[in-house]
Amino acid sequence: MASALKNLSDYDEKSIPDAADMTFGIVVAEWNAAITHALYEGCYDTLLRHGAKADKIVTAQVPGSFELPVGAQMLAAHHNPDAVICLGCVIQGDTKHNEYINNAVATALTHLGIATGKPFIFGVLTPNNEEQAKERAGGKHGNKGVEAAVTAIRMAALKKSLQGEKKKIGF
Repeated sequence: MASALKNLSDYDEKSIPDAADMTFGIVVAEWNAAITHALYEGCYDTLLRHGAKADKIVTAQVPGSFELPVGAQMLAAHHNPDAVICLGCVIQGDTKHNEYINNAVATALTHLGIATGKPFIFGVLTPNNEEQAKERAGGKHGNKGVEAAVTAIRMAALKKSLQGEKKKIGF
């Protein structure tokens, strides 16, 4: 999460695993397109910067953030990427719709990850207003799309590192 005191999109690039042998899915919500497309650009560029190949990154668009989990599930079933990154933006309004949507999306992505053993990354902004959204989509607080890409690379690398381990009995 970005804070008022720090740009959390800053990270040690040397600590990120090489993504050359990894495949990724990116699902982007069309609602709040100016914000979500900025998140996508940060995400996509970060994957490439860490070695991912453009032909191993599949992108799908869904109407809004609420549709991200189903879009992610369909993309994962069809393309079998190492990780799926979900990008969206739900700005708080006069009602509590943002709470319902954000909770539903976070819960669904968690369930998908647990059920499949595949990382489904929550890259959804949950700002109070459009200004905060812009600050987190390439503004003074960084780009949540960059953070989502870094998380996806790290989680995909973790999964790959554990695949070769033999199961042990006991401690």
